[in-house]
Amino acid sequence: MPKPFTDIAFTDSVREAQALYGSSEFNTRIEARAKAKELDESTKVFLEERDSIFIASLNEEGWPYVQHKGGPHGFLKIINDSKIRFADFRGNRQYISVGNLSSNNRVSLIVMDYPNRRRLKIWGTVEIVEYQDDPTLVEALAIPTYRARVERGILINIEAFDWNCPQHITPRYTDEEFKKIKEPILEVSSH
Repeated sequence: MPKPFTDIAFTDSVREAQALYGSSEFNTRIEARAKAKELDESTKVFLEERDSIFIASLNEEGWPYVQHKGGPHGFLKIINDSKIRFADFRGNRQYISVGNLSSNNRVSLIVMDYPNRRRLKIWGTVEIVEYQDDPTLVEALAIPTYRARVERGILINIEAFDWNCPQHITPRYTDEEFKKIKEPILEVSSH
């Protein structure tokens, strides 16, 4: 079961920063309310509706790397209340994230919903599943209507997660989302 996000995020150096900048009392209240929790149904639906995520990893020298991963809506798959997976589609073939994760399987995800100003932070550990090791699993991650080659599967064991406040999230819309907003307006204006 995932643990409270504060168990991972509130390290000694973070607590020192909170003290320095005067937010210790505020964050003590957050820590007191933080609970170990599994993915609830609304969080599962949120994840399954996404078409992109940002994934952060560290290399052997401690340098962070953040990569965008995406696909059609539904490319993130729920395994159970504490595990998700997705197809690692062929991209620029630099393999920075995969290389980093082969030496340090800890990862952080930022999952955004720009139109609704929602952001989910996830901490987890990754298991990389290569096609030759489990072709059935990797093939199950493919999306028939999406013309991209699945190179491997990425399984994430969720260690903690937290919903972040909407402050400073600027709404952005995909072409599809904007079309849904625009159509009723154009319909009214054409009458």
